[in-house]
Amino acid sequence: MEMILAFTVLGVLLVLGMGALGTAIGFGILGGKFLEGSARQPELAPQLMGRMFLVAGLIDAVTMIGIGIGMWFTFANPYLAALAG
Repeated sequence: MEMILAFTVLGVLLVLGMGALGTAIGFGILGGKFLEGSARQPELAPQLMGRMFLVAGLIDAVTMIGIGIGMWFTFANPYLAALAG
């Protein structure tokens, strides 16, 4: 049973860690491309900013789904409930 708990914790760790890493890389690329596009054509900056915020929300949504899956694996695991209760 301890192995199941250990692998569950490792799986949740990987889901959350890779989600955070992917979000950080995505925001870095997104911000860089926004600044590059605004520098090339300043008159399009408001339109680019709106699209940037839309994509930023989608990038965050992927991470939030990963957090939800990680919490589900953590708290819906019957072996963890048996240990806690």
